[in-house]
Amino acid sequence: MSPASFRGMLFAAFLSFLALPVQAQTIDPDQIQIAPPMRRVPPPSANALPSDLEKQADALRAAKQYLDAIDYYQAALAKSPQSFSVSNKLGIAELMLQRFREAGRNFERAIKENRKFGEAYNNLGVIDYERRKYGPAIKQYKKALTLQPDSASFYSNLGAAYFARKDFEHATRAYAKAVELDPQVFERSSHSGVAAQMASPEDRAHYDYVVAKLYAKMGDHDHSLEFLRKSMEEGYKDVAHVYTDPEFADLRKDTRFAELMKSKPVALPE
Repeated sequence: MSPASFRGMLFAAFLSFLALPVQAQTIDPDQIQIAPPMRRVPPPSANALPSDLEKQADALRAAKQYLDAIDYYQAALAKSPQSFSVSNKLGIAELMLQRFREAGRNFERAIKENRKFGEAYNNLGVIDYERRKYGPAIKQYKKALTLQPDSASFYSNLGAAYFARKDFEHATRAYAKAVELDPQVFERSSHSGVAAQMASPEDRAHYDYVVAKLYAKMGDHDHSLEFLRKSMEEGYKDVAHVYTDPEFADLRKDTRFAELMKSKPVALPE
């Protein structure tokens, strides 16, 4: 067979292969396929300044690209190992990935570099809280508050830990101080990535009622009605107290209050 004839046979076979029907892979909708890990951004530059690396890491953390943020924070720390603020930020990125051990080491490193750094004590408390160690969490939050007594977030965290222990009296005091310092504190905490732990739907309903009461006391009817509605939707059993609790006295004069109570929001299913 001549070379030309052989090449002709190969070409014909190739065309026949292309003409074969393609067998599509059937994907089971109940199966999860993990995408291969891919770096979204270039690795940290060896020539970059620590401040530039930290700034890039902050942007990555804000975009919830925590793994890349960790790389940049670590690169910044390698060049500026005594930066307690970078250690704290690195710990937060680790915490968002639930790497509690690594996060704790970084917060402790930050405290070692600056014993008066309240944020790191607070963040150690968050780790304890996430591990449902509420007593140790309360101790850490109190340490943080001795250093930064004007932090609404620290008081809000302290209230959450007390609430998780069903110590509603101390929880309400802490929450009241948090709202006094920052009326928007509960809206900010909802975007923090660390949710308040509620043991049951009843606890969540009670929590929302307490928050509604705090806002009503401040005269913030909009937020009070919002949380009052939530507590009713979550089936708060003692919602009738809204008619007698003195904190709601002014709210009861708001026409929207009457409309809300008349509508009787139905408890939402779990």
